Parts: sequence; C-alpha cells; structure tokens
Amino acid sequence: MRAPTRIILASTSPRRKMLLEQIGLEFEIIPGDYEEDMTLPLPPHKLVMTLAKGKAMSVARKQKSGIIVAVDTVVALGEKVLGKPKNAADAKRMLKSLSGKTNVVYSGMCVIDAKTGKTLQDYEETMIVFRRLTTAEIDAYVATGEPLDKAGAYAMQGIAALFIERVEGCYSNVIGLPLPKLAKMLAKFGVKTI
Repeated sequence: MRAPTRIILASTSPRRKMLLEQIGLEFEIIPGDYEEDMTLPLPPHKLVMTLAKGKAMSVARKQKSGIIVAVDTVVALGEKVLGKPKNAADAKRMLKSLSGKTNVVYSGMCVIDAKTGKTLQDYEETMIVFRRLTTAEIDAYVATGEPLDKAGAYAMQGIAALFIERVEGCYSNVIGLPLPKLAKMLAKFGVKTI
C-alpha cells in the first residue's frame, strides 16, 4: 500500500482549515511568505488566480514533496475589488457600498506538486444579493468585530447571513474555499477526496 499523498494548505485561514477538515482531507498547514498586491491592474478572476499562484509557489519552493493548495478570495462590486477592511470605518464603507446590491465572490486556486512542478490554476465565482441595510445595522454588525478580517467585510456563515437575500453558485466559495472545484483539481494530482 502506498503512502497517502502529502497535502499542504498554504493558508492560516481558520475557515479554509475547517472546510478541508469538513471533507475529511488530511493536510498540513504551511503558510507562505508571498506579499499580496491587491492593486494589480487585473480583472477580479485573474487577480485571485495570480495571488493564489504566488502563495502556492512561495510554499512549493521550500518543499521537496507534497501537493500545495493555495487560495485567494475577494469580493467584487462590478470591477471594484474589495479585500479585507483596514479598520472599522473601512468595513462600514464597504458594507454601505454592498447594501441593496449584488456582489460577486471570486476565489482563485492554485495547486502545485512540489516534486514535479505540475501546476493547475482555476477560479470560482458566486453571486451574492444583499438586502438594503440601515446605518444602525451596519454599525451594530461592525461592532461585533466579525467583518474586520473578511473579504468584503462580511461573513456569510456568520451574522451577515441576515443581510443576504440570495446566493447563486458555490456556497463554500463564499466562505473561502470552493470545495467542488478543488476536489476536481486534486483528482488531477491523484488525490481522492471521497
């Protein structure tokens, strides 16, 4: 019997860790040292794939073996990319801009075999329809602290579920890791997820 494939998650995101654990995948966490540049002049889907590849490569360079999985997620309102808010005021500004509108969550993924250098990239997009929010709701939500480390300043799996009228597309993508697409990518490296 051959040894199981070593899987490395190039992220310290508790949500990504939880999602991989949810599907029973055994993995290690080794964060990279890649410096994200959210100002690159790219459309959102290309930006997230570029950032995910940078993260994956920064880990792959230091490993002799293993399948590295890296992900980057942003929220886009039109072509405007919303990363994580800098502070509470920035979170309030983002939420006000999302109120009553449809935004798109993009996650770019990069999977690299550290031994062979084989690399696959892809992305997922999910549409999120927000209801209109009052200033009091935005202020109360930001006061919880939940939006401060989330792309677009909201967590659909948290309190912000109250704000979302409709989701079109992959649910786990909005949390930070599109599991169905990742499973297809891992299968191309011989990794079975079920």
